[in-house]
Formats: sequence, structure tokens, C-alpha cells
Amino acid sequence: MIGDVVGKNGCEFLKWKLPLLKESKKIDFIIVNGENSAEGNGIIPVTADYIFNSGANVITTGNHVFRRKEIRKYLDDNQFIIRPLNYPPFTTPGNGYCKIDLGNVRVCIINVLGTIFLESMRCPLTSIDEIMDDIKDCEIKIVDFHAEATAEKRAMGFYLDGRVSAVLGTHTHVQTSDECILPKGTGYMTDVGMTGVIHSVLGVKPEISISRIKDKLPIKFENANGACKMECVLLDIDNNSGKTKFIERLRITPDYKG
Repeated sequence: MIGDVVGKNGCEFLKWKLPLLKESKKIDFIIVNGENSAEGNGIIPVTADYIFNSGANVITTGNHVFRRKEIRKYLDDNQFIIRPLNYPPFTTPGNGYCKIDLGNVRVCIINVLGTIFLESMRCPLTSIDEIMDDIKDCEIKIVDFHAEATAEKRAMGFYLDGRVSAVLGTHTHVQTSDECILPKGTGYMTDVGMTGVIHSVLGVKPEISISRIKDKLPIKFENANGACKMECVLLDIDNNSGKTKFIERLRITPDYKG
């Protein structure tokens, strides 16, 4: 699972380093959060295609998914890019989860949005409860919980412990060091991190973020330039039980050669 890809620089770094990582770690399946892959923020068909061509099997998103209206039809047309499950079910483009048959195992990827300090959405916990019967045919179930509050993410991890293979947090763009396997076998990490410029404020030029905090005036965000990193988490999941056997956080820098 690759943390939030930010802008053109993040996309290019992903395409450079992901194939090397996939080969060196013998990775079978790749999830990438791409909700900030367009310049400015949001995701557009061009950046989604770029992420898929870089090696992603599934793209997850978050609260910025609908910032760019051109992504709406793409979400309806491509089942392997998903938006948060707890948007209104009958009026929102796209789907909140997808199922993939890999031959020897079936995988379900679920995207859900937190509600603390974010938009008012349906409860993320009960939203997942509502689909559990439909995804019981999948041995492996991985949740991208796109949320702001650490406590909400931790609570989700324990709520789903033993019911899904992994709960992996995104959104804050800051990698946490709490990767673990919860008591009932669910892999957990509060935030996977970011793929983007190292010397930035969540991928944005520092001077712009400073100006917004100091001057309290609206300002257009611009993505930073410079050397990038790719932050991610690697899991080994048992195909039969669906439980996580191993979890490791990774930070890939420009000198990584596989």
C-alpha cells in the first residue's frame, strides 16, 4: 500500500521507484492512494492512468476525490479506482470497494472516509458493516481508512480486528511508526505516509502553507519541487485465513536501487 501520491513529482517518482520495489520485494498486489495526484489536488483520468501504468492494481482516494469533475465518469467506468464508501450511496459516482479474483485468492479493497475534522458522512464503521455479507467471498480484505484523527483510525482498527486483513490509514501525509498486527490478526498502521517532495508541507510549497497560517487569507496551493520519497507499507497475508503474518513500513528515497 503506497501513501498519498502528490502531484506531478509524486507521480513521476512512483513510476521510477515502484517497479524496483515490486521486483526486489516480490510484491504480488499493489494499492496506491491517488487522491492528490493531480496538480493542485484531486485526481484526474490522466494521473489515474499514470498510476495504473506505474504498477498499481487498485487506486484508492479520499476527501479530495471529487475536486476535479472530470474524474466522475472515470470512477463509473473503471472498477479498480474507488472512492470512499460512506458517500451517499445512490447519487455518488463510482464505488466504495472492489473485488479482484487473482485465481488462487480473492481480494477486496475498501475505501472509507473518517468523519472527525472532515466532511459529514455516514458513520464509517457501520458503512463497512453494511457490506460485510457482500464481501464474505473474499479471503483478503484491506481497508484504506482516509481519516484525520488518530483516535478514529485506532478505533477502526480494533473494530475490524479479525474481520478484515488490514486497516491502513491515509490522509495526513505523515508516516507513523505504529505498524503492528492486532490481537485477532488484522494488520494495522495509522498512516502509511506520502509519495511526494521531501522538503514540503504535505507536498505543498512551505512558504505557501506558512502564509496561510500566518496571514489567515485564502491562498492557492502550489506543489513543491525537489527530491521525493515514496512511503508505503508491505504486508504478507495468509491466503486461507486472511490474517496478516508480517507488516513492515518502508520509505523509498532517490538512492533506492532495489
